[in-house]
Amino acid sequence: MPDSNFAERSEEQVSGAKVIAQALKTQDVEYIFGIVGIPVTEIAIAAQQLGIKYIGMRNEQAVDICAEELGNNVKPAVTLLGNIHAVTKQLLEELDKTPWQYPPESKWWKTLREKMKSNEAASKELASKKSLPMNYYTVFYHVQEQLPRDCFVVSEGANTMDIGRTVLQNYLPRHRLDAGTFGTMGVGLGFAIAAAVVAKDRSPGQWIICVEGDSAFGFSGMEVETICRYNLPIILLVVNNNGIYQGFDTDTWKEMLKFQDATAVVPPMCLLPNSHYEQVMTAFGGKGYFVQTPEELQKSLRQSLADTTKPSLINIMIEPQATRKAQDFHWLTRSNM
Repeated sequence: MPDSNFAERSEEQVSGAKVIAQALKTQDVEYIFGIVGIPVTEIAIAAQQLGIKYIGMRNEQAVDICAEELGNNVKPAVTLLGNIHAVTKQLLEELDKTPWQYPPESKWWKTLREKMKSNEAASKELASKKSLPMNYYTVFYHVQEQLPRDCFVVSEGANTMDIGRTVLQNYLPRHRLDAGTFGTMGVGLGFAIAAAVVAKDRSPGQWIICVEGDSAFGFSGMEVETICRYNLPIILLVVNNNGIYQGFDTDTWKEMLKFQDATAVVPPMCLLPNSHYEQVMTAFGGKGYFVQTPEELQKSLRQSLADTTKPSLINIMIEPQATRKAQDFHWLTRSNM
């Protein structure tokens, strides 16, 4: 009798992976992202059997909510700690009870509007420069001209992300994804893939424009294979200045190597000049473009937006020493180390 009961219980046993998958399904999870390995493989298979879509990544992503990080950059007047959905819901509920807005005639609004105008004028002046190689502002000006109003904009990098925030416009809520205040590297392609999976299912024809610095692209560039594997609606723009913050042109690079080995003379922030990142995309079946002028940029972006059959990567060469406009506050560029 005991043996019979044991046999019955054994037949009823369910794997841990199936329990997890069922729990995810119960919580209305539609997509999961992971790196193949134990126990992800078993969970992914079980989830797919229940109708949950699995996207296999090449680079691990992580999210933290840490009270210790509050005020780590600039000391805030007020801090909020908690789940972003819960906190936002609570704030909106309170605003509904007591509607309030900052007085539009206040000194703060007046100062802000004046600053907005001066920033816009400075950006337009930089964007209008005709010299080659291009600068950041010229690139983003021509990109902005063609961006669909409903696209998602993902940006990652140092100057690339910071300048892109001020020039590339969003017209819909929750359509901009970037590394936030800490400039965390390696998250851009993961953000783009997640947005693209949802857009492909719910809004066919909607583009994800992922703007990467060349250094930032290096952190998770092999996710291009993931993008091509699932044929996702992503256009990657790699703004390439041959380095981290700044690099050198080909002639300067060759001159340096005449003196000593690269390990002895090349500054740590320099990357190999004119690297053809677009070939990473073509290697996996997508479309790649190498551009050096505004006309080439306009043409390649126009072609990429028109071709909905496959993802694209546009490798945009800019002036290696290009920087952003001067900042008023030193803490915008200083290191916390």
